[in-house]
Amino acid sequence: MATAQEKATPSCCVASKPAKAALMAASGLATAADWTGRSNGEAPQTKRASAGSSATIATLIQPVVDELSEPPAKASTKGVQILTRAQSSHPLDPLSVAEISVAVATVRAAGATPEVRDSMRFMEVVLLEPDKHVVALADAYFFPPFQPSLLPKTKGGPVIPTKLPPRHARLVVYNKRSNETSIWVVQLSEVHAATRGGHHRGKVISSEVIPEVQPPMDAVEYAECEAVVKDYPPFREAMKKRGIEDMDLVMVDAWCVGYYSDADAPSRRLAKPLIFCRTESDCPMENGYARPVEGIYVVVDMQNMVILEFEDRKLVPLPPADPLRNYTSGETRGGVDRSDVKPLQIIQPEGPSFRVNGHFVEWQKWNFRIGFNPREGLVIYSVAYIDGSRGRRPVAHRMSFVEMVVPYGDPNEPHYRKNAFDAGEDGLGKNAHSLKKGCDCLGYIKYFDAHFTNFTGGVETIENCVCLHEEDHGMLWKHQDWRTGLAEVRRSRRLTVSFICTVANYEYGFFWHFYQDGKIEAEVKLTGVLSLGALQPGETRKYGTTIAPGLYAPVHQHFFVARMDMAVDCRPGETLNQVVEVNVKVEDPGPNNIHNNAFYAEEKLLRSEMEAMCDCDPSSARHWIVRNTRTVNRTGQLTGYKLVPGSNCLPLAGADAKFLRRASFLKHNLWVTAYKRDEMYPGGEFPNQNPRLNEGLATWIKQNRPLEEADIVLWYVFGITHIPRLEDWPVMPVERIGFMLMPHGFFNCSPAVDVPPNLSDVDLKENVVTKPVQNGILAKL
Repeated sequence: MATAQEKATPSCCVASKPAKAALMAASGLATAADWTGRSNGEAPQTKRASAGSSATIATLIQPVVDELSEPPAKASTKGVQILTRAQSSHPLDPLSVAEISVAVATVRAAGATPEVRDSMRFMEVVLLEPDKHVVALADAYFFPPFQPSLLPKTKGGPVIPTKLPPRHARLVVYNKRSNETSIWVVQLSEVHAATRGGHHRGKVISSEVIPEVQPPMDAVEYAECEAVVKDYPPFREAMKKRGIEDMDLVMVDAWCVGYYSDADAPSRRLAKPLIFCRTESDCPMENGYARPVEGIYVVVDMQNMVILEFEDRKLVPLPPADPLRNYTSGETRGGVDRSDVKPLQIIQPEGPSFRVNGHFVEWQKWNFRIGFNPREGLVIYSVAYIDGSRGRRPVAHRMSFVEMVVPYGDPNEPHYRKNAFDAGEDGLGKNAHSLKKGCDCLGYIKYFDAHFTNFTGGVETIENCVCLHEEDHGMLWKHQDWRTGLAEVRRSRRLTVSFICTVANYEYGFFWHFYQDGKIEAEVKLTGVLSLGALQPGETRKYGTTIAPGLYAPVHQHFFVARMDMAVDCRPGETLNQVVEVNVKVEDPGPNNIHNNAFYAEEKLLRSEMEAMCDCDPSSARHWIVRNTRTVNRTGQLTGYKLVPGSNCLPLAGADAKFLRRASFLKHNLWVTAYKRDEMYPGGEFPNQNPRLNEGLATWIKQNRPLEEADIVLWYVFGITHIPRLEDWPVMPVERIGFMLMPHGFFNCSPAVDVPPNLSDVDLKENVVTKPVQNGILAKL
């Protein structure tokens, strides 16, 4: 991911190399040789820190004095882009186009035979994120704004390496010939290695074949599957029975099969497509999902692109063309658009309040880094708040949406097998939009591009993939003194980072909002087109809503999982967080509650992972607080951030529902684990056709690791139950769902009290005559 053509102001926080050297000299810091990692390419493991962990962290920044060899001055680089020095990219920056190309070329060159190399399909090429102490070192001494306070002070000052460790790429490679999935780690260093057709700069650190898994599906496979099905003579005959001979009208959506029996085992790469059919219409964007084709059963071997099973089980007539099916502008859909909408413009004559340097963002008192990958999409790193004399105060190391599951509630074919894992089976990032084609943001916008590998290893770019902008958010705070008639009011502004993706029929917008009062909001916006079923004449279904003649929308749920690696007031290496659950209790009648009106907040410390499987409870205003065990506010209370749930639900399915084999993490709204680097995805890395029971979170927490003072990871599961309405057709108005991270004793008072009034408010006050107190009282009376 890289910065794109943008509308934002130039960064004003870039420091030159002399400035960096001056900073180090002023701090009394010595420079040493390059930092080198272990021989296997992994950074040294950090030990769990306690209150006296400064000495441990200090040892981590003592580099091995072993200079990396510089590349030959005139090396051959035909067909391969040159990588710059290691510290030209921050350790958390997404892979560049050059780095992706190098990683792919390195892995392909390592193939044992031409057949192996030609059959490689590159499902995912992403940054292998470094250990947290490497990030801290980079932020302290290599990248602006230089923050030496991130690392503990040591006697004589730390020894600073002249280079950061080389970056690494992690690749998921599918062998189309052998049906094997492998994981590769490539070091993106300055070291040359001879390959076919020239030189590259990567080094294979490790490779491993992962048995009994299937990687996510790719858009190329979806297109090939559609072509194979439409060319299959029995399918053409079945469509002819339904009055369709023009295959250009037919839409074939390849859905992963999930796992229901041994027939779905990952020894074969399978899909069971859903079929739809357009009408012969002049509408440029006709809603093809308005005519589902039912009764046709197809199983496709996605490895060899052949039809394994085909059966025309039941002749269900195609629904008639619904005159309300399209959603384009009035002229093209056969309707009339409303004419009383006046223009609304957002103008920032002095530019935005945020500053951007590469992927580093500063706004008001917030700062963080932006990342992006094919699976999760947007990732927010190193979230911190600049709190006056207390300086930079960390809140979270990493936040993202790591999985989503959409189970349907109709037990009939084909709807019972609709339970897509849209992140693990497809990829939220891979399906992201270029916001050049339509952006919901207004005002002064900064865009970021995203770079991915395609199926065959080429690099593709989604331009304007991530949107960064400010939004007015109504009232921030207000009070009027009724005695004097004087009032103070402030408007709220928030910084929003977002992207939007399409997975088949549905659109999802993922948003992180940062507020002036220290809150962080995670929000998902759901829109798009309902996935429909066809009805026989006179038929109704109890498991859905009739939308139009011959059409019904099955009930379903949407679940999202946010993973938040918290670091409340924790410096790198410190593991000083804990989680408490808070429930509001009504005081029992008695001497302490003679008026029967008393209630209070009761806290419960979550001491271990097995104890930290929690559900929302609106009746007790349940929420959870992540606290620092060693830092207090002015009243002596531990500083913290609380997770405040929004609307939520649990799966409406029996305990033996097949999709819950792979999605056992949906059984609770909150899970808390101790940080472990490779525990990233709640259902395991490969949920596609996964036969293993309860893989992921449900298995990890059986270790029952202690949480009383730990590096805490929150996994918040939130969902919405969708009972479709007629008003959701033909395109669904946005539904919003999410949660809030809110400071709880983190500050000594409201951090928003210093927000200045709007200029218009100041001008208004200058023309107001203060009322006498007596008049104020009379007015009140």
